[in-house]
Amino acid sequence: MTRTSICQSLFGLATLLCLSAPVSTSAQSAAECISPQQQSLMNACAYRDYEKADAALNAAWKPAKKFADAIGKGKALLSAQRAWLAYRDAACEVHASPYEGGSIQPLMRATCLSEITAQRTQMLLEFHAY
Repeated sequence: MTRTSICQSLFGLATLLCLSAPVSTSAQSAAECISPQQQSLMNACAYRDYEKADAALNAAWKPAKKFADAIGKGKALLSAQRAWLAYRDAACEVHASPYEGGSIQPLMRATCLSEITAQRTQMLLEFHAY
């Protein structure tokens, strides 16, 4: 093999690898989510918002559960939370189902998850506030 043919082969391999590598459009920063223009970035930003809402829910859960335990309602709150999680997930699946197969479906599902999770977080915060 000549040096030229080796270089051509390596160039061809490098090109193939670059073209087959997935393009990452995950949200890297909050600035990227201010006004995303690509659907994949919109989806990533919506999922990022859901992750934040879920973290807030988890933070609100601990004091609410502690309060519920203190008043003898810990098991009831845990049962309600489990039922609520099942409801949230099912409701958001249904909400996004008209867009099944479309690139907007993840956005619709993540937005639903964020909104319902934020509502539940507020309920938990209010539960242990008195």
